[in-house]
Amino acid sequence: MVEFALVLPLLLLLIFGIFDFGRAINYWIDATHMANEAARYAAVGNTPSGCSSIASCVKAQADSPELKNGGTNAVPNPVQVCVAQPSATTVGTPITATATFTYNWLPFLGLSVTQTTVQASDTMRLENWNGSVVGCSS
Repeated sequence: MVEFALVLPLLLLLIFGIFDFGRAINYWIDATHMANEAARYAAVGNTPSGCSSIASCVKAQADSPELKNGGTNAVPNPVQVCVAQPSATTVGTPITATATFTYNWLPFLGLSVTQTTVQASDTMRLENWNGSVVGCSS
């Protein structure tokens, strides 16, 4: 019983760490998908119907409310999707989109050193220039 009481905190930390790592990987994959989708829309110069901007529309497609809205201990701020201004507006010029958020590892521990900025980006060749595709989500 005493040995189990000594090992239990480490075992629980390991189990919670595994779950937290899985959630962080899921959010990173989601951010990668959002950056890819924003870059594709920007490359073809198209904004999805019913959206004011590519960045805000792609941000709205986040898998979880935690990533989309932020405000939790693990994800304090929502993901920010940005489409960067290309160096030129001719066909074939690279255009880049990024998705960035801050992730706090094991937030119940209250350690500020366990914070990571996660950034995913994608670059595609410009096919059709549309100046309204550039910008960041709010």
